[in-house]
Amino acid sequence: MNMLQRLTLALLILGAAVTSHAGTGLTELPGLPGDGPVTVFYPSSSADEPVQRGPFQLQLAWQGTATPGNGRLIVITHGSGGNPWVHTDLARALVAAGFVVALPEHAGDNSKDPSTPGPESWKRRPREVSHAIDTVAQDTRLAPLLALDKVGVFGGSAGGHTALTLAGGAWSPARFRDHCEAHIADDFSSCVGFITRLHGNILDGLKKWFALAVIRHRFGDDTAYTHQDPRIQAAVASVPFAADFDMATLAHPRIALGLVTAGMDVNQVPRFHSDAVLAACQDRCTHVAHLPDASHGAMLSPMPPLHLLSDVQTALLGDPPGFDRKVLPEVDARIVAFFAQHLLPVAATR
Repeated sequence: MNMLQRLTLALLILGAAVTSHAGTGLTELPGLPGDGPVTVFYPSSSADEPVQRGPFQLQLAWQGTATPGNGRLIVITHGSGGNPWVHTDLARALVAAGFVVALPEHAGDNSKDPSTPGPESWKRRPREVSHAIDTVAQDTRLAPLLALDKVGVFGGSAGGHTALTLAGGAWSPARFRDHCEAHIADDFSSCVGFITRLHGNILDGLKKWFALAVIRHRFGDDTAYTHQDPRIQAAVASVPFAADFDMATLAHPRIALGLVTAGMDVNQVPRFHSDAVLAACQDRCTHVAHLPDASHGAMLSPMPPLHLLSDVQTALLGDPPGFDRKVLPEVDARIVAFFAQHLLPVAATR
């Protein structure tokens, strides 16, 4: 039985591992000292009701009564400038399968404070994921319902970078610099973020020169950054930033590793990022889903209203013409099945 067949089988029989519940509970836990809050979705006996978070009208059970699920925790690590709400659909799918889902707020790289994205944030993020697990472990409502010896991690974009680090990958700021020096024109947004784009005009040369000057000044550190947490046993990286990894460290991931890719990603160009990871790990990782007509924003569901995004953000995150978001629940189901396969007891998926 190949990997795709095993994922399909896990998806079909997942219901055997699930305890029924009425709604999707929502709470916010204070993080450990020095950390931001941790948003948690969980199985609840309380009914969902309208909940407004920023521009999002959601159906959730705020502070609902927690009920037993499948006993496993998934941490979702958001992308640069992100927040929990753009991952609500995946969180709900995971909760429907019995998982508890925790989302830490990554310092200096979230929608409230986007001051230090990129390598400075990437150094902190894996530790913040570990701290989120610690935070849930201290919560008197949720901790008794969980076994934290097998935790899953999902991350998209910069969160995908975090997932790859937790899977055993080693990266360095100097590799980031080297990638941008070699491919600044072909992978510009990966190097500069949501600041500006190249437009094929006379200003492009100045933009590239200035970007490289900043990158060379800030990112000369050749330290190989890694992070291991023995509790984390499975990870899914969606459209990850990956060009700064030593791909040899991802050839044999230390845990179960899945990838979600988008064929028209203009923010993290696949050949430098997700394709490079897949080439390194080959059949030692799982290509959970590929969306040939999607771009970088396919990892966001629900998508922020476009009128709240800048022109650059819209260009890098917006859906290409012809991409149908109706396929995203199937992608979520495949992610759920991947975690069920690797985190749940064998008896639970028979």
